[in-house]
Amino acid sequence: MTLKLCLEFAVLLGALLMGARTGGVGLGLWGAVGLLVLVVGFGEPPGAIPGEVLIIVLTVIMAASSMEVAGGIDFLVHVAERIIRSNPKQVTIVAPLVTYAFTFASGTGHIVYPLLPVIYEVAHESGVRPERPMAIATIASQQAITASPVSAATAAMIGLLAPHHFGLPQILLICIPSTLLAVLLAAFAQLKVGKELADDPEYQRRLFAGDAQPPAGAEKKAKPAGLKKGAKLSTVVFFAGVFLIVLAGIFPSLRTVPGKSATPFVISMPMAIAIVMLAAAAIILTLAKAPAAEVPKSKTCQSGVTAIIGILGLAWLGDTFINANQETIIGSLSNMAKAAPWTFALGLFIASILLYSQAATARALMPLGLSLGIAPAALIGMFPAVNGYFFIPNYGTLIAAMQFDRSGTTRIGKYLLNHSFMLPGLITTAGGVGIGLLIARIFFH
Repeated sequence: MTLKLCLEFAVLLGALLMGARTGGVGLGLWGAVGLLVLVVGFGEPPGAIPGEVLIIVLTVIMAASSMEVAGGIDFLVHVAERIIRSNPKQVTIVAPLVTYAFTFASGTGHIVYPLLPVIYEVAHESGVRPERPMAIATIASQQAITASPVSAATAAMIGLLAPHHFGLPQILLICIPSTLLAVLLAAFAQLKVGKELADDPEYQRRLFAGDAQPPAGAEKKAKPAGLKKGAKLSTVVFFAGVFLIVLAGIFPSLRTVPGKSATPFVISMPMAIAIVMLAAAAIILTLAKAPAAEVPKSKTCQSGVTAIIGILGLAWLGDTFINANQETIIGSLSNMAKAAPWTFALGLFIASILLYSQAATARALMPLGLSLGIAPAALIGMFPAVNGYFFIPNYGTLIAAMQFDRSGTTRIGKYLLNHSFMLPGLITTAGGVGIGLLIARIFFH
């Protein structure tokens, strides 16, 4: 390992640490600072801008944001609340399945925020330790990102694997069953986590102090939501677009157009996703009569812009560093990758802890996996390893879950890492990778 490589790696690591410390768009902005140092300070040519990935993310965010402005997100939350409240005693199993399904369909884990107080109330009223469903439901909402056909992370994988003749159908075939089964494994493990409420000292302290109320013992019905007129219609249009994208991925003939020459032209999946999602956004705004001016102000759009900046800065920095030191990096890692390809998943997991973004992690490291000669199917199997955001409990959804749990059972332990999300996070991530690699080996060996 040369001194130059060590110094450039220090720049890369420093940019990641500063970005993680800043948070939000800071991840991408500090990635650009690191890129500037590599280009100006070390004379490295800048890597490729992940254009296709950014286009997919931007267009999906436009459709999802339009759905939010039309009231579609509120409608989905209302439906989820009814499902969770209809099975109060099984909330530890039902809640993560609901959050998984809604993230899978919408492409964003942020939909879990309004569901967290509902999960807490149902668990508490039923005498179930709230930590059990709260923790696994939060983890499940992120695991589904690596199986969703319209998430930014999946968009990154589609763009990277397209030249290798792997695409959305292969990603869905491997990642849907692997992540869903892993979530179920973790949910059943959560059934025995922690003491019952009557024996939990922190909960009893809060009861005595008046900071928590004893379980009411009665099930609440979902409150009627003041939904906008176009709410249901917007979700129908959005999911119709998602369904069309899945069909286009499975049947390339749907993406084939005559073209100017005698040879038919096949539209790439990134381009197809962009066309369908932008059209869906326009149809939603028109049919639901939603104000287009509100789209950039929506929470979904703001989160999407943050993701775009993060992907741009970090992926650009990662490409530049890897391309500049390709021979050294690949030469030192190729033997390990060939002997035990699964070890690359550990690198994905560690990187995701620092990057707090499944999409940025995939876009930054998956090209390295391809360069090391790891089979595309195996990389898809390792895809759930990018869900290491939970390891250090300062991610937004984790903090929200702890705040909404007024019983105090969902918490950070004395030693920081012994927190409520560690067990379900490790089970879902390790299980997702293990099952994913098994599926990849069976169907694509």
